[in-house]
Amino acid sequence: MISVSDLSIKYSAGPLFEKVSLQFNPGNRYGLVGANGSGKTTFLRILAGDETGYDGKVHIPRELSVGVLRQDHFRFEEERVVDVVIGGNSELYEAMQEKNRLLNAEHSESLGEDIAKIEEQIVASEGYSAEARACRLLDGLGVTTEMHFEPLRQLSGGYKLRVLLARLLFQDPDILLLDEPTNHLDILSIAWLEDYLIRQFKGLLILISHDRHFINRVCNYISDVDFQTITLYKGSYTKYMEARNLAMEQKLTEIKSLEKKAEELQQFVDRFRAKASKAKQAQSRAKQLEKIDLPQIIRSSRRYPAFSFKQVRPSGRDVLTVKSVSKSFGDNHVLNNISFTLERGERVGLIGPNGMGKTTLLKIITNNLKPDEGTVHWGYETHTAYFAQDHRELLVDNKTKKLTVFDWMVQNCNDPKPGKIRSILAAALFTQDDSEKKIESLSGGERGRLVLASIMEKKPNILILDEPTNHLDLESIEALEGALSEFEGTILFVSHDKDFVSSAARKIFEIRPEGLEIHEGSYEEYLDKLGSDYLERDVDSKSRPGKSAEKGVSNHQAKYQDRKDKKKLLQKLSKANQNFEKEIQVEEAEIEKIVAMFAAPGFYEKTENADVKKLETEKSDRETRLASLLEQWEKAQTELSDLRAELEQLARL
Repeated sequence: MISVSDLSIKYSAGPLFEKVSLQFNPGNRYGLVGANGSGKTTFLRILAGDETGYDGKVHIPRELSVGVLRQDHFRFEEERVVDVVIGGNSELYEAMQEKNRLLNAEHSESLGEDIAKIEEQIVASEGYSAEARACRLLDGLGVTTEMHFEPLRQLSGGYKLRVLLARLLFQDPDILLLDEPTNHLDILSIAWLEDYLIRQFKGLLILISHDRHFINRVCNYISDVDFQTITLYKGSYTKYMEARNLAMEQKLTEIKSLEKKAEELQQFVDRFRAKASKAKQAQSRAKQLEKIDLPQIIRSSRRYPAFSFKQVRPSGRDVLTVKSVSKSFGDNHVLNNISFTLERGERVGLIGPNGMGKTTLLKIITNNLKPDEGTVHWGYETHTAYFAQDHRELLVDNKTKKLTVFDWMVQNCNDPKPGKIRSILAAALFTQDDSEKKIESLSGGERGRLVLASIMEKKPNILILDEPTNHLDLESIEALEGALSEFEGTILFVSHDKDFVSSAARKIFEIRPEGLEIHEGSYEEYLDKLGSDYLERDVDSKSRPGKSAEKGVSNHQAKYQDRKDKKKLLQKLSKANQNFEKEIQVEEAEIEKIVAMFAAPGFYEKTENADVKKLETEKSDRETRLASLLEQWEKAQTELSDLRAELEQLARL
C-alpha cells in the first residue's frame, strides 16, 4: 500500500500539486493519465524516492519492495543479457556469483560448508530455474534467443530497454512503477506485457502510458493528474473518460448556474438599492449574494494542439508504385520481394512485429535508404513529408542541437516568415518562451509536436509517418487523429497503437515473414475478417497446432455472429441514449425558463399567487422527471460501456 498525504510541490511557473491525498492499494493496477507537463512523471519519481523537493508525506511500508524502470543500461554493458535479467533479483544473483567464486577458490576446511549454504540459498530462490525464467521474459518482450547470451552492448537502444524491463519483471517487486513501458515495443510484445501484468503480476502497479488500448486493458483504476491535484476513478480508461466528462459537465453547469444567479442578484441590488420601496428586498438579495460561494476555478493542464494538414495541390491519381523491393543487412533478410501501389487519398496502416522491416520500408520509399533489389516510383505532383521514428537524432545533431525552436523552424520551412512560423508553433502548443528553447532540451512530446509543426508548414499531399504517436500525450494523439481525418491527401503510416490504427487507417498492409499481405478496409474490418490480428494468429498457430481448419472456421463464424449481434444492440442502445439526452435537454431548458421568470425584477409583485404556485408545481414535476431521465440515462451509459468492453474483448479473441 502507498499512502499520500497533503502532497504539494511548486516550481517557478507555479504549483504542480496542491494538498494531494490519496491511497494506492495492493493488487490494483493504476494508470496515471494527464497532459505532458501535468506532473505524471514527477509524481512517479516522488513515489520512487527520486524526487525530494515536496511538502507532505508519502508512506510506503519498509517491508515492501519497489521496482522502478530506469534507463541505466550503461551499468551492464559488458554483462550477458540473461545475467542482466537475473540481476533483478539481487540476492539470488549475488549468491550465484558467490558460488562461482567458491568453486574456483582454493580448497579449505570450510569450503564445502560454505558451498552448501550458498546452494540452500540458491535453491530457496529457485535459482536453478532462473535462467529459463529470464529467457521466457526476454522471449515475451521480443528479445530473440540468439541475443540472450550476448553482451548487452551488442543490442540497440530499444532492445536494451526491453532487457531492463525484463530485469524489473524478474525482480517481481511488491510495487511496480512503470513510465511508458510500451515505448520501443511492437504489438506482439505489448500484448505479451498486457497479459503478464494482468495475469501474473499480483502486486501494486502504477504506470504512465499514452497507449490508450494498453492502459484501458491493463488498469482497473485511473489516476487523473489535472487541476493541480490527482483524482482516482474506478474502472477502465473508457469508463474513466465517461465519468470524467460527466463530472466536468456537471461542474461547469454548477459554476455557470451560480455565476448567473450571482449576476442576477447583483443586478437587482444595484437597481433597487436606492429606492425606499425596494430597499428591504435589495438588502435581502445582497445577503443572499454574500452567501454564494463561487468555487475557485483552476485551469486544466490539458491542452489540445491545433494540428491541421493542408495540401498545396492534389497529387496525380497514381501516387506510389513499389515493385519487388528487397533489403538485407548482412545475413538478416528484412524485406523480401515487397510490391504494392498507393492511389490518391488512400490511408494505409503498415503493421507487423518489430524486425519485419516496416521502418526500413519507409526509409526506402522516402529515399533515406537504398534497396538491394526492386524499384520505387513516385507519381505526378507528389509532395511528401516524412515523420521519422528516430526524429530525435534528426533534430538533435551537432548542427541543430544548439538552435532554438524558432531558428530550427526557420531552417526547415518553405516560407520562413516570422509571423507565420510563430502562428504554426502556437498551433503546436509552443508559446513565445517555448520557441526560445534549445532543441536539445526538448522533451520527447515537444520534439514530436515540432516535427508535426514543420510538416504543417510544408503542406504536402502525402504523409509518411513512422510511429507518430510515440511520446505524444493523449490530448496530442487525439488532435493528430482529428487532423489526419480531415487531411485530403494520402497517408502511409506505421503504428503499434491499436486505437490510432483504428482511427487513421482505411486499408491495412501487414508485413509477415513470408511477405506483404494487403487487406482492404478498416482495421475493424480486418479484425472481423480474420477473427483476430496477426498477433493472436501467430500465438494460436504455435500453441494449438493440432486444431483443424474446419473447427477454426466454425469458431470464427460464431465469434463473427456474436460481434454482429452485439453491434446491433450497441446501435439500439446508442439511439435510446440519444433520445434520453434530448429529453433531458428539454426538461433542463424548461426548468431554466421558470427559474428565469422567478428571478425577473418585479415578478412576485406582478403575478397572482395561484399562478406562482402553478409554476412552482410545474418546476417540481419537471425536476422529478429530470431526475428519472438522468437515472435512465446513467443506466444506459453503463450498459453501453459494458457492451463496448465486450466487443473489444471479442475483437481480441
